[in-house]
Amino acid sequence: MTKPNLLLELYSNLSTTGALTFSSKALVKKMVSQADLKGAKLIVEMGGGDGSITQGIVDEMDSSAELLVFEINTSFCEAMEKQFPQENVHIINASADELNAYLKGRKADFIFSSLPFSLIPKDVVDSILKQANAALVEGGAFIQICYSYLLKNLFQKYFKKVSISFTLKNLPPAFVMACKD
Repeated sequence: MTKPNLLLELYSNLSTTGALTFSSKALVKKMVSQADLKGAKLIVEMGGGDGSITQGIVDEMDSSAELLVFEINTSFCEAMEKQFPQENVHIINASADELNAYLKGRKADFIFSSLPFSLIPKDVVDSILKQANAALVEGGAFIQICYSYLLKNLFQKYFKKVSISFTLKNLPPAFVMACKD
């Protein structure tokens, strides 16, 4: 799927994507820099979209690491499956709320998310964040892109420590919240 077609898909599904455009390279770099992916065994991404964050993760992770990418939009999944044919990258056409079913008891070193939590029903948000917290290894982190600083309050309900960085080099400018226990 071409970039213009992906953009059309993005705009056609604003209620589930929650984004005006895809993540900038500066935002992806800021997000991925919140994690030391060297030595990570299992990494999760929630909301793969056009694969821009996925590409940033793949560029930094070890070739022996496994990446699970959750995306509910079938068109985005089909495009990412072509973009990431590697055996250690798994594109999952399912809600992040199904995390436990796919981890099967395993723990993730890092979970990256661009989910639009402001647009997701509260019970589903609660389920996703509880599963994410429980799914992390000790010392792991849940790393989230946000367009509102106020979402820090949400993440503090599930994680003991939330550190925040900001980039203007994205449309709109964005916060990256790294959440740890």
